[in-house]
Amino acid sequence: MDLLEVKNLEVIFPTLWGTVRAVHNVDLRQETGETVGLVGESGAGKSMLGRSLMGLIPYPGQIPRGQIFWKGEDLRQKREKEMRKIRSKEIAMVFQDPISALNPLKKIGDQLLEAVFLHQTLRKEEAMDLAIHRMGDVGIPRPEISIQNFPHQYSGGMLQRIVIALALINDPALVIADEPTTALDVTIQAQILQILKDLQSARKMSVLMITHNLGIVAQFCSRIYVMYAGKMVEHADTHNLFHRPLHPYTRGLLRSVIRLNQKTRRVETMAGLMPDLIHMPPGCAFHPRCDQSRDVCRQETPEWREVEKEHWVACHQKSG
Repeated sequence: MDLLEVKNLEVIFPTLWGTVRAVHNVDLRQETGETVGLVGESGAGKSMLGRSLMGLIPYPGQIPRGQIFWKGEDLRQKREKEMRKIRSKEIAMVFQDPISALNPLKKIGDQLLEAVFLHQTLRKEEAMDLAIHRMGDVGIPRPEISIQNFPHQYSGGMLQRIVIALALINDPALVIADEPTTALDVTIQAQILQILKDLQSARKMSVLMITHNLGIVAQFCSRIYVMYAGKMVEHADTHNLFHRPLHPYTRGLLRSVIRLNQKTRRVETMAGLMPDLIHMPPGCAFHPRCDQSRDVCRQETPEWREVEKEHWVACHQKSG
């Protein structure tokens, strides 16, 4: 049985101008101890999908349909009180902006202890030892002293480490890492990703890596989902996705990656922009940007189907 299974999930936002379909008919699964990548451009719906798994859809967002099975139980059937017991303890999230994830008026230690006391019955001394230990796990120097500092006393890279420590404080089974290296320089990015990889391996936890960086998923993920305009367009194991991409959007993403061994200095880009999620184009949402689109692409929405073993795609080119 999968640790996490999402079926036909839809997330919408009613507005004065119409309904935004941020996530539309999405399926996703994750096994215990597995690292899965979720990639796509900004605005594809990746972060909103991650927040929906935590029950953290901002107002006025709604989930009109779909199921989110966690260890066989549908999280959509649980009340907010029950979800609070699951957040942080079983499913935790590393947000892309560590500054907004931390309270600037509270010491780091107080914020870590608050998360501990919410889910564990420990004496204060035990909880403090746990918090110091977690800060040491993520490479914070002199954690027994640093734990008394405030967020503004840290750099962006150190704040991201603290956010990871906060997410791992209760040993969750699944960590949703939402763009965990955004706005960090390359050296710090590598350090943060290595920390996540080492902790994932040591604790056998699952990681859902949400990113636009294909280099990250190539290095850390066993399977990859590609998302475009709120929908899944391709899913395969990492090797197949990089060597045999089937969807034109996936191929466009791969062509735009800078490679050290490429002979030309020119980097290919995809024409056009992500469509308006209120006024979606008919048929395939990608067809206005696709150089291989046909009449059927402009008229009919492609089905999500398995065209090869464990290789899924939503594209009319692979409908035969």
